[in-house]
Formats: sequence, structure tokens, C-alpha cells
Amino acid sequence: MKRNFHHYVDGCWVAPEAAKTLELLDPTTELLRCHVPLAGAKDVAKAVEAAHLALAQGWLETSVSERLSYLLRLIGKIKDRRDQFAHIISEEMGAPIDFCKAHQVEASLAHLQGFVAAMKVQGEIDTPIADDPMHRVRYEPIGVAALITPWNWPLNQIALKVGAALMAGCTMVLKPSELTPLTGRLFAQCMEATGLPPGVFNFLIGGAETGELLTAHEQVSAISFTGSTRAGQSVAAAASVGFRRLTLELGGKSPNLLFTDCDIATAVRQGVAHCFRNAGQSCNAASLMLVEDGIYDEVVTLAAEMADTYRLDAPHKPGPHMGPLINQAQFVRVQSSIEKAIEQGARCVAGGPGRPDGLNEGYFVRPTVLVDVTPDMDVAREEVFGPVLAIMPFQDLDDAVLKANHSAYGLAAYIQTSDVHMANKAARRINAGMIQVNGNSRALGAPFGGTKSSGLGREAGIWGIRAFQELKSISGLHSVETRKL
Repeated sequence: MKRNFHHYVDGCWVAPEAAKTLELLDPTTELLRCHVPLAGAKDVAKAVEAAHLALAQGWLETSVSERLSYLLRLIGKIKDRRDQFAHIISEEMGAPIDFCKAHQVEASLAHLQGFVAAMKVQGEIDTPIADDPMHRVRYEPIGVAALITPWNWPLNQIALKVGAALMAGCTMVLKPSELTPLTGRLFAQCMEATGLPPGVFNFLIGGAETGELLTAHEQVSAISFTGSTRAGQSVAAAASVGFRRLTLELGGKSPNLLFTDCDIATAVRQGVAHCFRNAGQSCNAASLMLVEDGIYDEVVTLAAEMADTYRLDAPHKPGPHMGPLINQAQFVRVQSSIEKAIEQGARCVAGGPGRPDGLNEGYFVRPTVLVDVTPDMDVAREEVFGPVLAIMPFQDLDDAVLKANHSAYGLAAYIQTSDVHMANKAARRINAGMIQVNGNSRALGAPFGGTKSSGLGREAGIWGIRAFQELKSISGLHSVETRKL
């Protein structure tokens, strides 16, 4: 199937100059969907130069109210295309259409609204020090931002980066995942429709080589990357040249602690759902369930029963079923993880390796529950990125914290207990960037990000905006207006 895959550079849609292409298959049928051209060195150079010139030609001096007006227009354009986004995301990555409508698209809008809310509360450009108007700190845009986003929440991750960079006052070059180029293209069309000045926002379709060229460009002042930990290490190395600002949102192996006094039925239901959501293709999936000894057997039984209720079907069909993984590479990776866990001694009580019954094509994986997992097993430490729940027992709080912190990751953690003091103790001791207690989701604008191999820096809300700004100390100015975002 032929598609027009143009880049958006300096306010115009332009054909790619590079000859390299990528073959994309339909995740449900495994049939060829399209060939995607990948941006090369000339494409990258033009996009960065356009962003660099746009700063000098006036964007650097824009008021916060101007930037806010563009953000509000962007929100409106995405709302107008809600259904279109949902269908494209479903087509590209295999997520069920109802899930895309309810979560994939709405999550992106929520993050953009979070930037609006953050500005009203704590978005000053100039902030007095100790209430002395002659001494203040000022937040200024860093410059050209390179934004590299993944395929698993394709619109959501774009919104997190573009919304923040826009409100910070940066110009930008967006390179979304080459596996979900149509989602990125539709977003770029929304940005074009806001009427932004040419060069403020630029969009390239490209793969790993494109990303390397972009992050290495000397006119890029800030890099925000979401993806695998291994790729993040390469991005960090590139950013170290010139000590450029870096935000990394990488992998996770997020533990979910169930204490004996929790609401067991609710904790298991929510825990399984959080692991299997988006077919397990979420960096903050609650994929490691740590269960106190006294309720272990009951939890194992309930988790297996819950997993067996999950249906798999084509993503275009309505309903709460699970769709396929995005491609063959993900399918093989998840199958390998399940098989290796069983080889290492894990007991499979639901799902398991192999294709689901009746689904002989497409990258469908059986929702799997592995129990009696031990800390030395790979499935206890490594990110699977599929619908695979590992369950491990613990004795007490000390043992739970030890096992929760055993992984190299530190993105998120989940705690289930009716004892507020126990929850507080666990939350303090678990090394993760985000803690959720008893199923309570993060507040609008709460910082998103992790520790250790899960990355550095934070996205969302005011923290996302500040990631694209420099802090300047100014002393001795008298009549400086304090402007709010």
C-alpha cells in the first residue's frame, strides 16, 4: 500500500531526501502495510536549521500567553480528530479500538491539559528571591529540542514532550517511532493547523540512525528521549558532548506489593489489569507482583482465574479484549521470556508459550501468569514488555523492599495495604520515581519518570516544562514585570 510519508520542516511538507525505507507489517494479519522512508543526514540538517532560525527570528521572545494560545489550539485540533487518532493508533500498533479511544487518545489530552493547569499555579517566568524584587530567578528556553518518542503510547508520549517544549519556549524537531509514523504525521498536521510560525515545530519520520543524527547535531540544545534503556545509554553518550540538557524515560520492572491486610480481590483484579493493559506494552506496567506469605496461595489462584478471563481478538473489533503485540520482534522477545522463566523454575498457572487457540496469524500472546518466581530469575529483573505477570512471595516489609529494589530499574511501584503507616514506610524505602497506593492514580500534572536504569529527569506538568528551560539568576533589576505562564 502506498502512503505519502513527507516530513514537516520549516512550515512545509517536504519529500524525504533519503532512500532508505522500512517495511511495516500489520500486527493482526502479518501482511505488508507499507514501506516507510527514513530521514537521513540532509533531512535532519534541514529540520534542525529551521528550528534554530525560528528561535532567532522571534520565537525566543514570544510571550507565555502566545505560547498558551497555541497549546490551547493544539488541544482543540486533537479533540477534533479523536476518532481518527484512535483508528490510526489501533491500525499501527494493534491496540483495540475501544482502548485507543478511552486511553491512548485521552491520556495525551490529559497531559496537555496538565501543562495548562501547571501554568496557572506555578508558571512564573520571573520569580523574586526572598520577596526581594531586585533579586530574582528567570526561566528561559534552552533552545532547539530534539524529541524522540516510542511506539507503545505513540500520541501520549508525543504530547508529553511537544507540549512541554512548546510552553517552555523552545523550538523543536520531533522524531516519533518509525513503527507508528501515521500517528506522528496526524499530530504534525494538528500542529500545522495551530498556525505556529514556520520552524518552531518540525517533524521527521526516521529510525535509529535518524535519532543518532538528530541527537548528535551541534545546534540541538536539549534532548528528550523515551525508549529502551540500551538506546537511552547511547542517547546519553551523545548528549554528553556539549553537556546538553537530557531527559530520559526508559524501561521498568515495576513491583506491586500486596500485604495481608489489603483488599485481596480488588488488589489482584487491579494488579492483573495493570500488568496486561496495552498488552503489557507499558514501561510502568505492574509486572512483578510481590505477595506476603499469608495470602500467597489465594492471590495465585485469583490471578490465574483473572488471566483466564482475558479474550484476544482483532483490534478493529469493539470490546474489552486484548490485541496483538506490535511486531514479530516483540512477539519473539515475549515468547522467549516466558520459555526462559519456565526453564529457570517458574510455574505457569495461566497462559504460557505458544499462540492462543484459534489465532494462527498475528502477533498475539497468551496472557500469562508465572508463579514461585525467585529474585535470580530473569523474569523477576528484566522488562518483558508483554502480558506476562511474575508473582513472588515475601515474608515481611524488609523482605518486600529488598525484592522490590532488586531490579536495575526504578520507574514505578505499587503498594496495596489498609495500613497507612505500612504504606508510608514502604513508599519511603522503595527506590522508584513514582509510587501508587491502593490503586490511586497519579494526579494531573504529577511528575512522570524514574531512577536507576529507568532514566533521569521528569516529564508532565511543571516538571516537564522546566526540563526545557535554563535557570538564570538576576540581581539589581528594579521594575521587572513578573509574568505568569
